[in-house]
Amino acid sequence: MAEAHQAVAFSFQITHEGVQFNYDWEVLHLVWLSGARSYRKRWARFLNNIRNGVYPSSKEYLFLILSIVLSCHFIFGIDPSFGCINALIKHLIEPYISPKFLWLPSTGCAILACLIYSLVLWFAKALLMQYILKALLMYKGWMYEARSSKGMSTTSKLWVMLVKALTQKEPLLYSYQASLPKLPVPSLNDTMKRYLRSVRPLCKTDEDYHRIEKLANDFQHGIGKRLQRYLTLKSWWSSNYVSDWWEEYVYLRGRQALMVNSNFYGIDTLFVNLTNKQSSRAANLVHACFLFRRQIDRQELKPILVQGLVPLCSWQYERMFNTVRIPGIETDKLVHYNDARHIVVLHKGKYYKLDVYYKGRLLQPKEIEKSLDKIIADEASALPGEKHLGALTATDRVTWANTRQDYFMKGINKISLDIIEKSAFVLVLDDKDFEFDTNDPSKLDRYGQLLLHGTGHDRWYDKSFNLVIGRNGRAGFNCEHSWADAPIIAHMWEFVLSYEYTNLGYDEEGRCKVGNGLEPPSPLRLKWDFPETLISTIETSLKSAEIILSDVDLKLVMFDDYGKGFMKKCKLSPDAYIQMCLQLAYFRDAGEFSLTYEASMTRLFREGRTETVRPVTIESAAWVNAMHDPSKTNEERIALLRHACNVHQRAYQDAMCGKGIDRHLFCLYVVSKYLELDSPFLKEVLSEPWKLSTSQTPHGQAGLIDLRKNPNHISAGGGFGPVADDGYGVSYIIAGEDFIFFHISSKKSSNRTDSLRFSNNLKKALGDVRNMFLNASK
Repeated sequence: MAEAHQAVAFSFQITHEGVQFNYDWEVLHLVWLSGARSYRKRWARFLNNIRNGVYPSSKEYLFLILSIVLSCHFIFGIDPSFGCINALIKHLIEPYISPKFLWLPSTGCAILACLIYSLVLWFAKALLMQYILKALLMYKGWMYEARSSKGMSTTSKLWVMLVKALTQKEPLLYSYQASLPKLPVPSLNDTMKRYLRSVRPLCKTDEDYHRIEKLANDFQHGIGKRLQRYLTLKSWWSSNYVSDWWEEYVYLRGRQALMVNSNFYGIDTLFVNLTNKQSSRAANLVHACFLFRRQIDRQELKPILVQGLVPLCSWQYERMFNTVRIPGIETDKLVHYNDARHIVVLHKGKYYKLDVYYKGRLLQPKEIEKSLDKIIADEASALPGEKHLGALTATDRVTWANTRQDYFMKGINKISLDIIEKSAFVLVLDDKDFEFDTNDPSKLDRYGQLLLHGTGHDRWYDKSFNLVIGRNGRAGFNCEHSWADAPIIAHMWEFVLSYEYTNLGYDEEGRCKVGNGLEPPSPLRLKWDFPETLISTIETSLKSAEIILSDVDLKLVMFDDYGKGFMKKCKLSPDAYIQMCLQLAYFRDAGEFSLTYEASMTRLFREGRTETVRPVTIESAAWVNAMHDPSKTNEERIALLRHACNVHQRAYQDAMCGKGIDRHLFCLYVVSKYLELDSPFLKEVLSEPWKLSTSQTPHGQAGLIDLRKNPNHISAGGGFGPVADDGYGVSYIIAGEDFIFFHISSKKSSNRTDSLRFSNNLKKALGDVRNMFLNASK
């Protein structure tokens, strides 16, 4: 009851001696600080919205315009408004404003009219600049040209000059949002041509191809035209014709467990181990996370610019913190809270609320460290049901939605669940070591498994992300996928790791260096009420989660024979190079070509997320076949590889520029469902399994650490579970010039896949391609 007593800031009672007032100055002061902080944030947000609303213009232009107008009107006697200022005085200010302010003289009326006219000019100028910038950003010719000045066309050079001239002012995080163009709807004819070309190498016979070709032609000249019209109409009034449906139908309506099937993970820097103290590492990373959140709230975070010039959409950053996915019977719901002053710490099955703000300021690492030490030192046992509570978020969504409705909508359970769901994020202090040993690859595999799924109950999979710290101080995260894509959380992870390394650090004993030793409030352990029926449901959910995680076959590969440096010497795109090696490895593994998914971003457009690149092409298949044809020379194989890489690179560029295949067909399918129209073509396209699902994790996208000076500060990237029951999930990161990390996942229950076998085929493919170039050079 001590917590309840401390929460009373003001009370009164009536006695025979009169009314007696009781109040606690400290609590009232905390209430005042909280309110003041809230209003400061609102005011800062208001000012930032104005700055974003007029970007690439700025307030300096307003002062300049006002100065010119006032000088012309009062000093030179010139009317710069062509009668507008006098009309404002005559029809607005004198009849409506001046009578209410009797003290306003005629000079004041003129100044007010000049101010209103200057504001109108300023907003008109800002809108004009925004539309000009939007028109410039619609140009995508630069994507297909070499980055050097010699390789760029005159049009692109002129375009670069104009964009630079318009964007000289330092932008805020969301400054470009109003200027980003909308994602265009590709023409139906273009999408059909691209689709048919992409499936040609997957068809085993000509009859198979002709059947698909007929379905596509019937669709294109039949209901496809009608569906396209509806989709075009949607693109006119929506910010992005794909993103809302993609989030709803691909993520939120999925009824299977989030663990393994949707959530993904990220891993620590492997060659830099700053401390082995769990609470110290966690304190520094938590502090850095909140600094990153502060930059998002204040919009001080610089938007990512392609080639330092073209902005990427920053919309997804908004939901990084204070966000939770609420389970539903038919569909889930993403809920984002404006602010959260606390995190939830999960340690040995016990949940704690930890306030990271005290007396109006963010706690320093040393202060957070003290609170975490108290949590680790707590030897109390978890309650029956509490230890495995997280398994509810790891089971299917319908079970969790029903359980949440029955047991967590009232009483102490609702209070504690609200604390978890409204927290900034969940910090997991794991009771296992996260290990890396170059002589024992299985330790790195286990590291990835613990981050991907843990034990099935020691993560809160609904939160936007879980920051996970191993017992030995190594770290990682588990991320819910619906709110954003991997590059967004990767940006935060890059900031956190670099800030820890360059600004925070540890003393000789591995403890936090930053902080003044203030004694923070003690963490509050959450309380629960677990009836027997709820405990039974939790245990059933745990068994379901354990079945899922026990089927995961995850293999992490640190490939250090060569890296990006060698690929550049071959004058090939590193991504295209790796994708071709993946095709060669898969062909050797499965004995055939299969539909392959590579994620590409569409953040060059407003609210853009991802598009699919299809690496299996006629050209890639020709090269893979040539690698097994003894009659082909190395020169012929290299020529085929170069052609295949160029075709793949063009497809990747097309996807980034809104000329993809799969998101267009997906949206046409959604329209057909709304209209209750049956399409055999769309049904077949959307039911095709992605046997090989691949994604590249960006490395150093914000350039916060110079890898030439800190070559060991490379991240190992992250991974995800397999998409198809008999397929592979492959994530890779090109770390520096000499390392590539691969995260390969599959299911043990499939007799067609084996992650270790695929990793061996992949390493052999990478080696064969290198030898092919070396032998040709000799």
